[in-house]
Amino acid sequence: MIKKILLAVVIIVVVVVGALAVIVALQPSHYRVERSTTISAPAATVFAQVNDFHKWEAWSPWAKLDPAMKQAYEGALAGNGAVYTWSGNSEVGEGRMTITDSHPNDSIKIKLEFMKPFAATNATDFTFTPQANQTNVKWTMSGDNNFMGKAFGLFMNMDKMVGSDFAKGLAQMRAVAETAAKQ
Repeated sequence: MIKKILLAVVIIVVVVVGALAVIVALQPSHYRVERSTTISAPAATVFAQVNDFHKWEAWSPWAKLDPAMKQAYEGALAGNGAVYTWSGNSEVGEGRMTITDSHPNDSIKIKLEFMKPFAATNATDFTFTPQANQTNVKWTMSGDNNFMGKAFGLFMNMDKMVGSDFAKGLAQMRAVAETAAKQ
């Protein structure tokens, strides 16, 4: 009798674990987070806020989460080849951003590498579209999910997790760029 019960428990566990593995495997292998806003400033003014990592502290939604965060800048001062590294508390983790493609007043591509709390590499893009006396800014981040990323996605939605930070950052960028445009 005990053998039959144990066998039944083992079969149930195998079926549940197998079903969970199938569910995880069927999750999307790619994710994309996107937010945009319109800023009352010329594209050149808005572009300058993103193209120079030294200016991110004024608008980045993560800049003030850890006052003791260690930050460093390498490579070019701005544009292609500019590098920003950080290491901080559990809210900001540790990582590196490298501008890989910069087209003045049009677009910026960044390789975003996280080391902590978990390793990941993402593509981050900014596009700047002039609209009369304003600029539409679109901020996107995309990446691939491995099996663990897919499992994480069952409990945490990347768009909800990061999207609100993007919206906050864009609102802060708007304030900074519109102030700069008035001066």
